[in-house]
This record gives sequence, C-alpha cells and structure tokens, in this order.
Amino acid sequence: MKLLRYGEVGQEKPGLLDDDGRIRDLSNKIDDIAGDVLTPSGLDKLAGIDPSSLPLVEGDPRIGPCVGDVGKFICIGLNYADHAAESGAAVPPEPIMFMKPTSAIVGPNDTVRIPRGSKKTDWEVELGIVIGQTAKYVSEADALSHVAGYCVVNDVSEREFQLERHGTWDKGKCCDTFGPIGPWMVTSDEIADPQALGMWLDVDGHRYQDGSTKTMVYGVAHLVSYLSQFMSLHPGDIIATGTPPGVGMGQKPPVYLKAGQTIRLGIEGLGEQRQVTAAD
Repeated sequence: MKLLRYGEVGQEKPGLLDDDGRIRDLSNKIDDIAGDVLTPSGLDKLAGIDPSSLPLVEGDPRIGPCVGDVGKFICIGLNYADHAAESGAAVPPEPIMFMKPTSAIVGPNDTVRIPRGSKKTDWEVELGIVIGQTAKYVSEADALSHVAGYCVVNDVSEREFQLERHGTWDKGKCCDTFGPIGPWMVTSDEIADPQALGMWLDVDGHRYQDGSTKTMVYGVAHLVSYLSQFMSLHPGDIIATGTPPGVGMGQKPPVYLKAGQTIRLGIEGLGEQRQVTAAD
C-alpha cells in the first residue's frame, strides 16, 4: 500500500493511493496515518479494504507529510562511503546518530525556507524508515519485522551551522522545513529489498545525486537493531538513513541553495518530491 496524508497544513486527512495513482479518502476508516495504524495489525486492517470502495479525492490537493504525529526523527550521518569521502571524513566505525526536531517536518512539495544568516544550505536525498512495531534491543535478524514502510526524505542541512559553528550537528539540521517527507509511505511488503533502490536529486534540472541504497555502509536492518540498543523505537518514528554522494558541499567548488531554486528528488518505488526554496 501507498499511504499518504493530504490537505492544508495541520488539517491533513489520511489517504491511500490506488493502482491508478488516484487518492482515496481513508478518513471514515482511520483518524490518521500514525500510531497504531502503522502496527502490523493496523496495516493488515487497511490492506483488507478495497480501494475502489473508498471515496475518490477530487482535484489536486496539497500532499502533507506521509506520517502524522511523529515521535522521533532520527538521522544517520556519513552512511555512504562515497559521501564520506566527498565530505573529507572517514567511514565511521559505528553509525553516527543525530536528531531532527519534528518541527522540521513538512510535506514533500512544501517550500523549503533558507534560514536567516544561512550561507551554505544543502540537500540530501535519503531513504526514510517508518517504524511500525515497538523495537527495543531487537536483533538484526528480527529488525525488519519492526518496519512499517519506507518513504523519501530530504535531509536539508545548513553546513556552516552544522560544521563551523561548534557543538553538535543538530543546529544545522533542525531548521523549520528542513525535513520534507513523503509523498507517501510505501508499506514494507511492496519493497522487496530496501538495499537495492535507486535514488536521485536535481537542482534546477541539474542532476547532482545519482546513487543507490546498495552502497549504504550500515543497512536498514542493522540501523533499526543498532538504534534499538539505545532507545525504544515506536510506531511512527522515522529514521533517515544517510545520503549518497553529490551534495552541494562536495562539489568543486561547493554549490549551495539560494532562494527561488527548484529541488526534485526521488527513490525507486517511493515516489518523488519537488520543493521551491525561499528566504525565511
């Protein structure tokens, strides 16, 4: 299934994308794409619904973040060896973990706002993991059973804030609109191998990132297991798993975003995002 949320900011309704690419309204069946809906039993109930029995959503509504009421937005840094190399960093011996606040989350096509004082706002296409079953001290062998599905994430980053202003990475990752997710969450049964997905990102029509999840240093199962050793993961938590090479910081010379540009990005089987940048 492809589950999504549509409507104005703060008023999103749950929906399902049918086989013809049309949005079907789920609001008479569930309150939101969140919490218990993402558990195995919750998804089984949705899978039993005939999409043609659901009301068709007319027009071209705004697509919101594909998961509501996100509890934790966890990110992994330097998780592609070739991206680590372009960043001038060593491949980490363990996953590098940092957090984005949930206030950074926006819809896949919402405006990305470049924060005041920014000199180095950058892009990162990433595979997002959506947790569907509470995970605590889970083994790598059992980890994928705790995944509800996957989505596209743009881990927008301000490199000066992140790397030159001292402290943790978080300040360069936390700005409002720095976490577009969606357009939909694709349930894990539709993704045969999360480690074999092509991914790409363009800015103003120029292809900067063109990679694959197969080059991750630490794969999906390892990350879910690893993170669960330090914290409980709950349904609706999102893990952004790192980016392949081609970020602005890695260009020679570096290239950074400015107001009025268009970012397009996508992952095989998970849909596409499109954002226009604006000054905050």
